[in-house]
Amino acid sequence: MASQGFQTPPKNRIPDALRVLLVGGGGREHALAIALKKSKSVKALYTTHPSNPGIKAIAQPIDHDFDMGNLQRVESFCDREKINLIVVGPEVPLEQGIVDALSTSERAVFGPTKAGAQIEADKGFAKQLMRSASIPTAEGRVVTTLQEAQSYIGSREEPPVVKAVGLAAGKGVIVPTTKDEALEAARSMMLDKRFGSAGTSLVLEERMKGPEVSVFALVDGHTILTLDVCEDYKRLHDDDEGPNTGGMGAICPSPRADAKFVERIERDIIVPTVDAMRREGITYRGVLYAGLMLTHAGPKVVEFNCRFGDPEAQVLLQRFTGDLARVCYACAAGGMANLEAKDLNFRDGASCTVVLASEGYPEKPITGVPIEGIDDADAMAGVTVHHAGTARKDGRIVTAGGRVLCVTGYADNAEQARLLAYEGASKISFAGMHWRTDIGGATGSAVD
Repeated sequence: MASQGFQTPPKNRIPDALRVLLVGGGGREHALAIALKKSKSVKALYTTHPSNPGIKAIAQPIDHDFDMGNLQRVESFCDREKINLIVVGPEVPLEQGIVDALSTSERAVFGPTKAGAQIEADKGFAKQLMRSASIPTAEGRVVTTLQEAQSYIGSREEPPVVKAVGLAAGKGVIVPTTKDEALEAARSMMLDKRFGSAGTSLVLEERMKGPEVSVFALVDGHTILTLDVCEDYKRLHDDDEGPNTGGMGAICPSPRADAKFVERIERDIIVPTVDAMRREGITYRGVLYAGLMLTHAGPKVVEFNCRFGDPEAQVLLQRFTGDLARVCYACAAGGMANLEAKDLNFRDGASCTVVLASEGYPEKPITGVPIEGIDDADAMAGVTVHHAGTARKDGRIVTAGGRVLCVTGYADNAEQARLLAYEGASKISFAGMHWRTDIGGATGSAVD
């Protein structure tokens, strides 16, 4: 195995034939699998999560159950099958060091090292990094005891946003409307372990106001490529009401972002962040995802993630027509300068995805419910159904998570893409199915 904490860069030259292992089993990974399968450079595609019916239909399963605690078996499989590219979708394997463990001089692993993944896995680290680089973000404080949290909340005129420092599957943020709600949120995270060990420490920060956008940059250690800006809809109900979720829908591109906006974000946020990590001794490679709030004082960072977003990946990759495998290899190898224009091609037009969620999501989703109509929706021109939380049981597709399916439409313009996504979604049904009806609508993703 490669030494822990050290990423051995593979050869900069991109191999003519790529044999790929995709790690992860959600909707984002289904979108990645579809794009990788279309890549002309890919000669074989394997998955760690064949339990996802959508991924299993297009990728071969590895020969064992994937376990981050036993990466020697993954390494042996990769050696035997001559895997020269591993694409890591979710954040948890990155935070646990899969890149450090499996990178070799002959095998690229797409994603940051464990040290780089701190940008998402440790919100306290991210906050300190932003302060050191003067990156615009909300004023806040990291607290490690409930007493500290109570003192800070009591000193504020308005209730702060309460964030679990660690990973909480996109749900570790509570936006209270009163100080009492803020205190209860802090108590539930720190004492009741609402989000497990992720809430041992908290970030308490001012509540920013404005619409949100998601910016994704590919970083190979020295070259940065910023992709089209997306918007996701985090609240459970229409008009941005209800609790935060992992995302109930998304659109791409965002109508709020033009070329000048992207240049500004690169200059003021992306480049300073990569430089700040380099000063910390971290060579960042992979996706750097900046969730931004567009405040009256300009764009400010809400959070950083170390991977593609979900469901943003679905709308972003729906418009991608290049060779994703070559892009991922070059990014991981520090060789994006070797890419050709056709490798990075995005088609014009727009895409919209609508998430179909289980009853009880996000707190206690009901699973095991039979789903009807997936094939009918998937057969529509311009529509792709991404499996997020599904499983096959007794020959039927059933719900297996909170966010069950993402129905993604692509068309020449945003309104047509929105209509396609909803027409596709209307063909699918399962007991307790919930969806927002305003994805891509005039309300945008504004936060009160």
